[in-house]
Amino acid sequence: MMQRSEVQNANEITQEQFILASQSLHLQRPGCDAVYPVGLYGWRKRCLYFFLLLLLVTMIVNLALTVWIIKVMNFSVDGMGNLHLNQDGIRLEGISEFLLPLYVNEIQSRKESLLAFRSEKNVTLNARDERGQLTGQLTVGPEAVEAQCQRLEVRSRDGGRLLFTADEEEVIMTTEKFTVTGSEGAVFGHSVETPLIQARASEDLRLESPTRTLTMEAPRGVEASAAKGPLKVSSRKDLHLESTEGEILLDANTVQLGSLPLGVYTASPGQAAHEQAVYEVCVCPSGKIYLSPAESSSTCQAMSNICLWS
Repeated sequence: MMQRSEVQNANEITQEQFILASQSLHLQRPGCDAVYPVGLYGWRKRCLYFFLLLLLVTMIVNLALTVWIIKVMNFSVDGMGNLHLNQDGIRLEGISEFLLPLYVNEIQSRKESLLAFRSEKNVTLNARDERGQLTGQLTVGPEAVEAQCQRLEVRSRDGGRLLFTADEEEVIMTTEKFTVTGSEGAVFGHSVETPLIQARASEDLRLESPTRTLTMEAPRGVEASAAKGPLKVSSRKDLHLESTEGEILLDANTVQLGSLPLGVYTASPGQAAHEQAVYEVCVCPSGKIYLSPAESSSTCQAMSNICLWS
């Protein structure tokens, strides 16, 4: 009986403590009439969705344009279209157009193919030094080809032999033969120095100065020879053969002096020989040559009146 009474007392105490604890929790809280919603509502939410949609459309268009450009330009790992990148440089196939200046170290065509440069106006190749100053220029224009440099050289195919060189002082040609095939020949404004002037086989060689004199000089002699034909020297006015220290030698089987004047008698100029077959050649003190009728003795003195006119 005593144990049952103790259990009832313990239950009563626990119920009292629970009631007191429950009363202490039911405290009066301050009133709160305003309610603040959390999130985006109304026009703000619609604008956010519109910008997200616009961003998505822009990304899709950008991706489509990128794929289209890659497809059209033919981009690949090796390069773009006809442009290929390798360790040696850039390789272009087909026709390439450059709108701005091109700076390269070397331009080389493919094997067994030509390298062509085309331009509507001109093609200009420039060479510059490390300071950027122009050292050489080659311009191919519609009217002329111009080269601007300190020295112009043309070499053989292997690059070892010098064929042509030109600078401000002189032009040198080291080829074995220089051929001029023009119908008017070659025109030189100043002197020409060469060891040999020779015409082609079966063609004539003509040296002419239309308005000035023609001079040939050499310290050891000048030789003009025609191995298989005549050698003709003509002049409109005077032809001078002068030797200051040596002599003038005419060595031939036949020496003809055509159109020599006939001497005039000193006593009576009206007298003249008729039907004379043989003449003798006379020379005036001035060097003029004339003919005199040949007789048993010399008639040069009698016909020397012509020397007074020279």
